[in-house]
Amino acid sequence: MGLGTADFIVIVVMVGAGCLVCSVGLWVMLRQAASASQRAMEGRLDELTGALKALEAKIAEAGKIQEKPAVAPVAEIPAPTPATEQAVQPADEEVTPETLVVIAAAVTAFLGKKVRIRSAKRVASPRESLSAWSQHGRMLIHSSHNPRSRG
Repeated sequence: MGLGTADFIVIVVMVGAGCLVCSVGLWVMLRQAASASQRAMEGRLDELTGALKALEAKIAEAGKIQEKPAVAPVAEIPAPTPATEQAVQPADEEVTPETLVVIAAAVTAFLGKKVRIRSAKRVASPRESLSAWSQHGRMLIHSSHNPRSRG
């Protein structure tokens, strides 16, 4: 009992039709999944846009609040001039505790949660002479760090 040419053609047509039906079905499922994913992404984007507008409003409100301080301002410290900047804190001197408190307060205000500064040291400003080798080395060290979240 052998297969005739007609039987062979029928089998090829059936297999081809099955492949075509499967391909069309998978294509339809893929389009539906992509459409659902796009709708979910647009919804999330709308949520983020709303949150961004709320944050911008809070920032604008905070700016208005800071313009009118409720308490008497503390004596203002004049901005250092370039000539006195070097005299204020030499490069080899440690950061003062008062400076650490001010930095911690600024970071706490920015992040909205209390922070603890473990260490701080003065880094030379870009205006000071730095060799290209030290800048490149610092860039390599910072880019090699793999930050991880701490719980």
